[in-house]
Amino acid sequence: MSPTVYRERGFRFYFFSREEARRHVHVHCTEGEAKLWLEPEVALAKNYGLSDRQLAKIVEVTQEHCDEFVTAWDSFFGN
Repeated sequence: MSPTVYRERGFRFYFFSREEARRHVHVHCTEGEAKLWLEPEVALAKNYGLSDRQLAKIVEVTQEHCDEFVTAWDSFFGN
């Protein structure tokens, strides 16, 4: 199961239900996907096919919505 927590400009932000415990979010669009850490600060963990421009936008959006993503993570995973 991978619940979507946010959508913007063709990007889908979501979690995988069975993965590592460190808070993070996955982002998918038609060109590829990425994984970003939410703690201790927003940072790129992995990139699969996204351009530097797309990654910059994804990091920006993740920073803007980080508190919402952390709250959604805690709610979904029961932290």
